[in-house]
Amino acid sequence: MRPSKGTFRSLHNRNFRLFMGGHAVSSTGTWMQRVAQDWLVLQLSHGSGTALGITLALQFLPLLLLGLWGGVIADRYSKRRLLLITQASMGLQALTLGVLTVSGMAEIWHVYALAFGLGLVTAFDNPTRQSFVIEMVGRDELPNAVALNSATFQLARVVGPALAGLAIAAMGIGPVFLLNALSYVALLIGLSRMQENKLHLPERAPRSRGQLREGLRYVRSEPVLLLALVIVAFVATFGLKFQVTLAMMANQVFHTGASGYGLLSSAVAAGSVAGALVAARRSRPRLRLVVGSAIVFGVLMLVTAVMPTYWLVMAMLVPTGVAALTFNTAANSTVQLTSSPVMRGRVMSLYMLVFLGSAPIGAPAVGWVAEAFGPRYSVGLGGVLAILAAVVAAAVLLRRQGLVVRAHVRPRPGLDIRSGLRAHTSLRA
Repeated sequence: MRPSKGTFRSLHNRNFRLFMGGHAVSSTGTWMQRVAQDWLVLQLSHGSGTALGITLALQFLPLLLLGLWGGVIADRYSKRRLLLITQASMGLQALTLGVLTVSGMAEIWHVYALAFGLGLVTAFDNPTRQSFVIEMVGRDELPNAVALNSATFQLARVVGPALAGLAIAAMGIGPVFLLNALSYVALLIGLSRMQENKLHLPERAPRSRGQLREGLRYVRSEPVLLLALVIVAFVATFGLKFQVTLAMMANQVFHTGASGYGLLSSAVAAGSVAGALVAARRSRPRLRLVVGSAIVFGVLMLVTAVMPTYWLVMAMLVPTGVAALTFNTAANSTVQLTSSPVMRGRVMSLYMLVFLGSAPIGAPAVGWVAEAFGPRYSVGLGGVLAILAAVVAAAVLLRRQGLVVRAHVRPRPGLDIRSGLRAHTSLRA
């Protein structure tokens, strides 16, 4: 059956509608908490930037240490039930921080401990949530669902901090955490009301030793997966560090302060939303789109880096946001659709590890380049590395396809059926 057309076609699926409704509310609450947590850390530490850095590191450290194990767990158990556990745990942590803050008992070590606890839960939530999308909508609608999911996240990224600012001004920091805790209820209700008989449930991986190594070997043996993950690693580590590069551009190049940084971030977010809606109309992305969008993103980053005025930089960030979101959704969908169902959780845990776990590596490196050579160079570096990674991947892909075509047209004696099947599969990349 051919997939239906339209930007919002996957919302015809009741289970996905329930998920998206809850996810929209929960994501908005999460972005509100991010702002409130930063303000609380600054308040408790008397304006220490080091304390902010420690909080961020503690939140990402579990992802680096346990993210791959999160994929193993996602492959073993019901993803819907796992999400009920992880989302409830996140809500309880937000509630705890809210109660401590409202009561005046919050100390900096409380924030550190809860940030680390949130990171622990996120290490298991991320691969489960990412690989659960295809179980709700099926293979045909996955690219559309991933794009709509990304659009929702980007809208929350715009709306959440704005609401947080208003809420902090009106009620203080503590109630923002309580509102975030309440926002998780929406997603928990959506998950609990899903019709499990309508889910596209894969075969679960049996409990056995060596499943983590098995997942890594599987990715290494699949060229499309390996190439996609390598490109994602370079683009995410050095290109998608807008929080660092744009803050430095606003502060050191154009001297616009926090308000100027906010406008630059909004331009990227606006482009990302537009890019998500465009991606939602695409039927099925392939590795070519991942490579092409990475190259376009890199070129736009280079152009942005040399723009002479603040307003030209802001104008360039809109198409850059479109390219970044196109790359993200294409890579996510390609990785999921290429993965075997029984391996999907482990593959997505590796995807999230290179996508989000790169922050402790990429952010300091990009920041150092900005300090040593200037913010424009840090923006340009991200563009150059994105282009190089994509070009190398494209060269490998073209070489592999050329070999496969020759083998397919002039089969050699002894070419077995499995080799032919692998050749046919490779041509679709």
